[in-house]
Amino acid sequence: MKTIFRYAILSPILFVLCTKDTINYSTQLDAELQLAMTNYSPDASFDYYLLPSSENLNALPQDPNNELNASKVALGQLLFFETAFSSEAKYESGKLCYSCSSCHIPESGFGPGRIQGIGDGGVGIGIRGEERKIDSEYSESEIDIQGIKALNLVNVAFVKNTFWNGQFGSEASNEGTDHLWDQREDTERNAWGFKAIETQNFEGVDAHRIKFTEEKIIDSEYDNLFDLSFPYISISNRYSNHTAALALSAYIRTLITDKAPFQRWLKGNSDAMSNIEKEGAILFFGKAKCVSCHYNKNLGSGEFHALGVKDMDQNPLGIKGIDQDRRNLGRAGFTLEDEDLYKFKVPGLYNISDSPYYFHGASKETLQEVIEYKITAKRENIRVPTLRLSEKLHKIKLTDSEIQKLVSFLSISLRDPDLVRYKPTEVLSGSCFPNNDAQSRIDLGCQ
Repeated sequence: MKTIFRYAILSPILFVLCTKDTINYSTQLDAELQLAMTNYSPDASFDYYLLPSSENLNALPQDPNNELNASKVALGQLLFFETAFSSEAKYESGKLCYSCSSCHIPESGFGPGRIQGIGDGGVGIGIRGEERKIDSEYSESEIDIQGIKALNLVNVAFVKNTFWNGQFGSEASNEGTDHLWDQREDTERNAWGFKAIETQNFEGVDAHRIKFTEEKIIDSEYDNLFDLSFPYISISNRYSNHTAALALSAYIRTLITDKAPFQRWLKGNSDAMSNIEKEGAILFFGKAKCVSCHYNKNLGSGEFHALGVKDMDQNPLGIKGIDQDRRNLGRAGFTLEDEDLYKFKVPGLYNISDSPYYFHGASKETLQEVIEYKITAKRENIRVPTLRLSEKLHKIKLTDSEIQKLVSFLSISLRDPDLVRYKPTEVLSGSCFPNNDAQSRIDLGCQ
């Protein structure tokens, strides 16, 4: 009995000591991570990486020619999911059946849930977009699909040049490229004087076979929201693809991952991340050198790098990919400069674990594969000469344990678990959303 009593007394003491050690270690990690972030942040401040709330419109980067207001954001949200304006489909079976969110799904981090998103010519959705298939009436050449993986849209408000080659927007990397804009139909809008998001959406609404007309806007009961959002635009021009693109852009600028554990930790909740996640973050901002490219607020940057990964047409799961696609040239597909060949934009990293496809050609399916590829620093695409590889791509020695810690930070700490808060409960047309084809209605329970 004495022995039992002795351990009964000592056990709480050991528990307290262990708990104290754990707390001390966690506090030590907090301090180490704060120091690492301060050393690497562009303005040398710890809170540089703190994202604003999506509701604080004044704190969000915006286009002075498309100032944010609540009604414009509300309109953009509805239009993003609304299928009533997809009237330019190739065939009758595709009309009024898809939306922007057919390819940018909240449950998949506002990216496609499959290797490529399918707009017109797609049917079904599954749970996260993973079951979207080609409509049997369409051939592969007729569907609306890109020969490159769609980037997700979260935190894109902090991106100054959009698309993998950064072709949209007249500022930042595109200053001095105005001689190129009118050489292709998809970039001539850079001369209109808007920021990148707005410019890309002017192109995107047309390219993705969506049409906003006054008649359809009134029939679908969106005219009041257009009036509230654009009182400064004449009635004759108020109901159009142009204003719809502005509303969509306003909404997209509010897609902020401010509920991610890393963001909660930045706000002072030291328990928001586990010790393993904190160790992964310290690796991210230190030994693993991820921050050398991923250093902006969205943990992306305006840089372009050749990593030598495979293109979409080299992916056996890819659709409509061709080896001569100019998108395979990366930044050079826009600038036409030899020095830009095979360089692709550094993407943001929040919620990238929501969809299992990475790089522009979707050549990797897990974050571990991505990390192992980068630290091995050996190209996989024979089209990309070794001499073209980025100077920032070099071998880094990480243990299996360190790789897993880094994966934990990327997949857990940088994942906002509540992106569905950006979905409307319904759209004004009353249609099923984000898709309205027969199979999607079954998948979504709209029947």
